[in-house]
Amino acid sequence: MRHILHQISKSRYFISASCRKRVSAPSPHPLRDAGFTLIELLVVIAILGLLIGLVAPAALRQLGGARTSIARQSIERIGQVLDLYKLDVGSYPSTEDGLQALVTRPADTENWNGPYVKDGRAPLDPWNHPYLYHNPSERAGHDYDLCSAGPTGRNDETAHQICNP
Repeated sequence: MRHILHQISKSRYFISASCRKRVSAPSPHPLRDAGFTLIELLVVIAILGLLIGLVAPAALRQLGGARTSIARQSIERIGQVLDLYKLDVGSYPSTEDGLQALVTRPADTENWNGPYVKDGRAPLDPWNHPYLYHNPSERAGHDYDLCSAGPTGRNDETAHQICNP
Protein backbone atom coordinates (compact mmCIF):
# COMPACT_ATOMS: atom_id res chain seq x y z
CA MET A 1 0.00 0.00 0.00
CA ARG A 2 2.84 2.37 0.82
CA HIS A 3 4.33 1.62 -2.50
CA ILE A 4 1.15 2.67 -4.27
CA LEU A 5 0.89 5.92 -2.29
CA HIS A 6 4.50 6.66 -3.04
CA GLN A 7 3.86 6.15 -6.76
CA ILE A 8 0.76 8.38 -6.65
CA SER A 9 2.62 11.14 -4.89
CA LYS A 10 5.40 10.92 -7.47
CA SER A 11 2.93 11.07 -10.35
CA ARG A 12 1.13 14.01 -8.78
CA TYR A 13 4.38 15.88 -8.57
CA PHE A 14 5.14 14.94 -12.14
CA ILE A 15 1.72 16.19 -13.35
CA SER A 16 1.85 19.40 -11.40
CA ALA A 17 5.39 20.07 -12.53
CA SER A 18 4.47 19.53 -16.17
CA CYS A 19 1.46 21.84 -15.88
CA ARG A 20 3.47 24.71 -14.49
CA LYS A 21 3.71 27.77 -16.69
CA ARG A 22 7.02 28.17 -18.37
CA VAL A 23 8.45 31.65 -18.08
CA SER A 24 10.70 32.72 -20.87
CA ALA A 25 13.49 35.17 -20.52
CA PRO A 26 12.57 38.79 -21.36
CA SER A 27 13.32 39.85 -24.91
CA PRO A 28 16.23 42.22 -25.33
CA HIS A 29 14.10 44.28 -27.81
CA PRO A 30 10.54 44.47 -26.38
CA LEU A 31 9.32 46.99 -29.01
CA ARG A 32 10.10 44.65 -31.90
CA ASP A 33 7.70 42.07 -30.55
CA ALA A 34 4.71 44.46 -30.22
CA GLY A 35 2.25 45.52 -32.98
CA PHE A 36 2.39 45.12 -36.75
CA THR A 37 5.18 45.73 -39.18
CA LEU A 38 5.02 48.50 -41.73
CA ILE A 39 4.79 45.93 -44.54
CA GLU A 40 1.76 44.28 -42.92
CA LEU A 41 0.01 47.64 -42.58
CA LEU A 42 0.76 48.57 -46.21
CA VAL A 43 -0.61 45.23 -47.43
CA VAL A 44 -3.85 45.71 -45.48
CA ILE A 45 -4.23 49.29 -46.77
CA ALA A 46 -3.61 48.11 -50.35
CA ILE A 47 -6.24 45.37 -50.04
CA LEU A 48 -8.77 47.84 -48.60
CA GLY A 49 -8.01 50.29 -51.41
CA LEU A 50 -8.61 47.61 -54.03
CA LEU A 51 -11.90 46.56 -52.43
CA ILE A 52 -13.13 50.15 -52.25
CA GLY A 53 -12.04 50.75 -55.83
CA LEU A 54 -14.08 47.79 -57.03
CA VAL A 55 -17.17 48.25 -54.86
CA ALA A 56 -17.63 52.05 -54.98
CA PRO A 57 -18.38 52.34 -58.74
CA ALA A 58 -20.98 49.57 -58.55
CA ALA A 59 -22.65 51.24 -55.57
CA LEU A 60 -22.72 54.61 -57.36
CA ARG A 61 -24.26 53.02 -60.45
CA GLN A 62 -27.00 51.54 -58.28
CA LEU A 63 -27.61 54.91 -56.67
CA GLY A 64 -27.90 56.60 -60.08
CA GLY A 65 -30.32 53.94 -61.30
CA ALA A 66 -32.44 54.35 -58.17
CA ARG A 67 -32.71 58.11 -58.66
CA THR A 68 -33.77 57.63 -62.26
CA SER A 69 -36.45 55.19 -61.16
CA ILE A 70 -37.67 57.61 -58.48
CA ALA A 71 -37.82 60.40 -61.08
CA ARG A 72 -39.99 58.26 -63.38
CA GLN A 73 -42.35 57.35 -60.54
CA SER A 74 -42.56 60.97 -59.40
CA ILE A 75 -43.39 62.13 -62.92
CA GLU A 76 -46.24 59.60 -63.05
CA ARG A 77 -47.55 60.78 -59.65
CA ILE A 78 -47.34 64.45 -60.63
CA GLY A 79 -49.18 63.54 -63.84
CA GLN A 80 -52.02 62.14 -61.73
CA VAL A 81 -52.07 65.33 -59.67
CA LEU A 82 -52.19 67.37 -62.89
CA ASP A 83 -55.17 65.27 -63.99
CA LEU A 84 -56.95 66.18 -60.72
CA TYR A 85 -56.13 69.83 -61.36
CA LYS A 86 -57.63 69.55 -64.84
CA LEU A 87 -60.81 67.96 -63.43
CA ASP A 88 -61.27 70.90 -61.06
CA VAL A 89 -60.15 73.81 -63.25
CA GLY A 90 -60.98 72.49 -66.72
CA SER A 91 -57.47 72.62 -68.22
CA TYR A 92 -53.89 71.89 -67.30
CA PRO A 93 -51.79 74.76 -65.89
CA SER A 94 -50.12 77.01 -68.46
CA THR A 95 -46.37 77.00 -68.94
CA GLU A 96 -46.21 80.39 -67.19
CA ASP A 97 -48.08 79.08 -64.12
CA GLY A 98 -46.08 75.85 -64.15
CA LEU A 99 -46.22 73.36 -61.32
CA GLN A 100 -46.54 76.24 -58.88
CA ALA A 101 -50.25 76.20 -59.87
CA LEU A 102 -50.51 72.98 -57.85
CA VAL A 103 -49.46 74.90 -54.72
CA THR A 104 -50.94 78.40 -55.10
CA ARG A 105 -54.05 79.45 -56.98
CA PRO A 106 -53.31 81.11 -60.31
CA ALA A 107 -55.02 84.49 -60.74
CA ASP A 108 -57.14 83.54 -63.75
CA THR A 109 -58.58 80.21 -62.50
CA GLU A 110 -61.92 79.30 -61.01
CA ASN A 111 -62.84 76.11 -59.15
CA TRP A 112 -59.25 75.69 -57.93
CA ASN A 113 -59.49 73.13 -55.15
CA GLY A 114 -55.86 73.06 -53.98
CA PRO A 115 -53.26 72.93 -52.82
CA TYR A 116 -52.74 69.68 -54.70
CA VAL A 117 -49.37 68.83 -53.11
CA LYS A 118 -48.67 68.47 -49.40
CA ASP A 119 -45.31 70.20 -49.03
CA GLY A 120 -46.58 73.66 -49.88
CA ARG A 121 -43.97 74.06 -52.63
CA ALA A 122 -43.57 72.95 -56.21
CA PRO A 123 -42.12 69.41 -56.46
CA LEU A 124 -38.41 68.87 -57.09
CA ASP A 125 -36.76 65.93 -58.85
CA PRO A 126 -34.45 63.50 -56.98
CA TRP A 127 -31.48 65.76 -57.80
CA ASN A 128 -33.27 68.75 -56.20
CA HIS A 129 -33.90 70.52 -59.51
CA PRO A 130 -37.34 71.79 -60.51
CA TYR A 131 -39.25 69.67 -63.00
CA LEU A 132 -39.57 71.08 -66.52
CA TYR A 133 -43.20 71.69 -67.46
CA HIS A 134 -44.63 72.88 -70.80
CA ASN A 135 -48.26 73.23 -71.83
CA PRO A 136 -49.06 72.71 -74.67
CA SER A 137 -46.75 69.81 -75.34
CA GLU A 138 -43.97 69.95 -77.89
CA ARG A 139 -44.53 66.22 -78.57
CA ALA A 140 -47.38 64.86 -80.63
CA GLY A 141 -50.10 63.02 -78.71
CA HIS A 142 -49.38 64.62 -75.34
CA ASP A 143 -51.30 67.35 -73.52
CA TYR A 144 -48.24 68.61 -71.64
CA ASP A 145 -44.55 67.85 -71.17
CA LEU A 146 -43.28 67.03 -67.71
CA CYS A 147 -39.58 66.20 -67.52
CA SER A 148 -36.67 65.94 -65.12
CA ALA A 149 -33.41 67.40 -66.38
CA GLY A 150 -31.54 64.55 -64.69
CA PRO A 151 -28.38 64.86 -62.63
CA THR A 152 -27.01 67.84 -64.58
CA GLY A 153 -30.08 70.02 -64.13
CA ARG A 154 -29.56 71.47 -67.61
CA ASN A 155 -32.32 71.88 -70.13
CA ASP A 156 -30.48 71.39 -73.41
CA GLU A 157 -29.89 68.75 -76.06
CA THR A 158 -26.96 67.15 -74.21
CA ALA A 159 -28.90 66.69 -70.96
CA HIS A 160 -30.27 63.27 -70.10
CA GLN A 161 -33.94 64.11 -69.61
CA ILE A 162 -36.58 61.83 -68.11
CA CYS A 163 -40.04 62.73 -69.42
CA ASN A 164 -43.64 61.66 -68.97
CA PRO A 165 -44.61 58.70 -71.17
